[in-house]
Amino acid sequence: MILYDIPDIRLFWSEDERFLKQFFVSHIDQRVKYQPLSKYPPLINDISFWLPSEGYSENDFYDLVRNIAGDLVEKVTLLDQYTHPKTKRISHCYRIMYRHMERTLSQDEVRIIHRTIENSAVKELRVEGRF
Repeated sequence: MILYDIPDIRLFWSEDERFLKQFFVSHIDQRVKYQPLSKYPPLINDISFWLPSEGYSENDFYDLVRNIAGDLVEKVTLLDQYTHPKTKRISHCYRIMYRHMERTLSQDEVRIIHRTIENSAVKELRVEGRF
């Protein structure tokens, strides 16, 4: 417990993915410091859009989400990539998991943040929204 700054020994019996993934390291000597977990439920929203013909990077979208939502975003994952059979346009669908450390988020407050992400993605990344 002291080695990782874990406050409660019961956490070692946790099967929570958020806890366990903190201890997957690439090298045995890599230092690990426990990050506290939120006990509040997540809110999950999806966003999908058509990519521009060139100049799009997934990392730019991840950065955009983090810049807008900050610490409220726990995880962003690419759910699906679709290529239209006729036009060959590519669409991405991402799942964004929102969670606050100290309280339960409402869908109304997350919706405002999510709409800001949608609008910024269209303006800054030149994607065409499917929302």
